[in-house]
Amino acid sequence: MIRIPRTTPALVCLFGTACGLSQVANADFFSDTKASLEARNMYMNRDFRQSNAPQAKAEEWAQGFTARVESGFTEGTLGFGLDAIAETAIKLDSSRDRRGTGLLAFGAESQEPEDTYSELGLAAKVRLSKSVLKIGTLQPQLPVAAYNDTRLLSSTYAGTLLNSQEIGGLTLNAGRLEKINLRDSSSNDEMNYNGVESAHLDLAGGSYALTPGLIASYYYAQMDNIYQQHYAGLVHSATLAEGITLKTDLRYFDTGESGDHNFRSAARVDAGRIDNRFFNGMLTLGVGAHKFGAGYQSLSGDGDFAFPGLDPYSVNLVTVNTFTKAGTDAWQARYDYDFVALGVPGLTFMTRYVNGRNIETAKVSGGKEWERDTDLVYTFQSGTFKNLNIRLRNATFRSSAGLTSDIDENRIIIGYTLPLM
Repeated sequence: MIRIPRTTPALVCLFGTACGLSQVANADFFSDTKASLEARNMYMNRDFRQSNAPQAKAEEWAQGFTARVESGFTEGTLGFGLDAIAETAIKLDSSRDRRGTGLLAFGAESQEPEDTYSELGLAAKVRLSKSVLKIGTLQPQLPVAAYNDTRLLSSTYAGTLLNSQEIGGLTLNAGRLEKINLRDSSSNDEMNYNGVESAHLDLAGGSYALTPGLIASYYYAQMDNIYQQHYAGLVHSATLAEGITLKTDLRYFDTGESGDHNFRSAARVDAGRIDNRFFNGMLTLGVGAHKFGAGYQSLSGDGDFAFPGLDPYSVNLVTVNTFTKAGTDAWQARYDYDFVALGVPGLTFMTRYVNGRNIETAKVSGGKEWERDTDLVYTFQSGTFKNLNIRLRNATFRSSAGLTSDIDENRIIIGYTLPLM
């Protein structure tokens, strides 16, 4: 199936205007164009360990291709451009009883994984000075809305987003997201939270570099008829001595209900009402090739932490779990090592442990969850396979009875990105 945003008429209009200009005006449009093709081969095995699991395991193997084109802008006071993303997933091994890894779409009625599915997203863009307006398919990475790229294909949104950098050190963003396309879907669906649909999500905010090493940010978001959210963050980077660095990343959300939604009668009533404060942060000490990280979060108030899509802006967004259920307090310990120090450039290692407590749902009070992850990644530095990367990922997740499934998981990911222009 091919997915094209409903904003296509606007894209055609804007792109037609750009193409109607002279060849000289279009010089930068073509000469500044960038294009790439990413190939990602992924195997994923997820074992459900509890005895009453409805599915013993999810196991799939698939090949994905993602082509991206980002044009330059036509010359003049207003510059016009066009971006495109085309994605294709191909099933290599899967079945009805092993589906559900997030790699492949499956039929709503048959539940059979699709042999192949494709997506096409377009975005028109207009530049004025140092401000760019995009309309169409978007992949924002903002505290209040982010796309997911942890499976075969990346997710996207459809809407409008304005980015402005008119003042040095200040970046502003404002927009409206109207549709979401998940990583294992070929359709644009309504924005929603916990199964309750919303017409759109509006967002505005930005970040400012107070000093070269200190960045402050603020964002406001409102998912129509569901929730409104304020975010404030600070990121500080410092060099303590030669070869020793310290990074501090602090994040705070205040989220409340908005509008006359039917949230409490939705299919997932365990989240309750939305009225919470979510603080999370991470300290990372770098010593040569080593990095030592310590993270903490406190989610107080009523309800789960609300966010669009699959990725909350949290330091405890890890391989399997998000640690965003109501009441969750959690801490994290993390270690990274770069083997370039031992003469093996391109080889890196990461391991982390997250422990969550005080979790509240409709069925569990004072619940506990923990997760342990390990990544080993090698990127070829030269030769025929230069820039080819291989990632081995292992994860173990356990939770209190009644919270969610216990999981043992392994992933093998082979990726290569070929620049085309």
